[in-house]
Amino acid sequence: MKTVMLLGGTKGVGKEILKSSLEKGYNVAFCGRDAQLASEIIKSSNAKERLYFHNIDLNSIDGIKDYYTNTIERFNKIDALILYAGITPVSSIIDTEEDLYDSVFNVNLKAPFFLLKHVLRSMMKFKSGSIVFFGSAHMDYGQEDRTAYALTKSTLNTLSTHIARHYAKYGIRSNYLVMGWTSTEGELELRKKEGISEDELKANAGSIIPMGRMLNPYDPVPAVMHFISDDSAMTTGSIMRVTGGEYI
Repeated sequence: MKTVMLLGGTKGVGKEILKSSLEKGYNVAFCGRDAQLASEIIKSSNAKERLYFHNIDLNSIDGIKDYYTNTIERFNKIDALILYAGITPVSSIIDTEEDLYDSVFNVNLKAPFFLLKHVLRSMMKFKSGSIVFFGSAHMDYGQEDRTAYALTKSTLNTLSTHIARHYAKYGIRSNYLVMGWTSTEGELELRKKEGISEDELKANAGSIIPMGRMLNPYDPVPAVMHFISDDSAMTTGSIMRVTGGEYI
């Protein structure tokens, strides 16, 4: 039985990955700040014995090692690490203050880096493992008002290829999934604050995205499940775009 470890997992695409992993019979470790939401997910899953939730605020790495250690104690090994969690504040270079910059880099880059520090050791021990980075079409240069976010997503791509190059000798794979414009809870909440309804958002996105609609939270999941599975045993260092044809 495989064990999937999620950075995130209580909302959006991360929650869909959790559900699909359980359907495959996998164990799942997930994390987040909302323990009540996690409790509801566990109760509704009918698979309590295959789930572990770790309460953590990714603005700090204080709980990262404990998350790793507790997952190993619960499930013995980690077969796949899915680095999903991230924040996308609206801010250009000239509008970004230090606290916002630090928050974006803490959640999007620092937390994954230090979780990898621990997980890689376990994967090296077992001579196997699959790592999936959640990227963005902002990775190349990004929109004008997503500067810090674009920097983190570009750096995560470098980190993915670094692992693919240097850890393949341990049987570890690393791939980067470019996720397009997606109707997650966070995106809907952001647009609501801007006075944009869900219908207006989807209509606007549909006029921009070549395939005519924005992604729903399930759309990226089949690609993730492929990377977790043994079907991708020789796939590493790749970039897969699930964007509906959108480039930024």
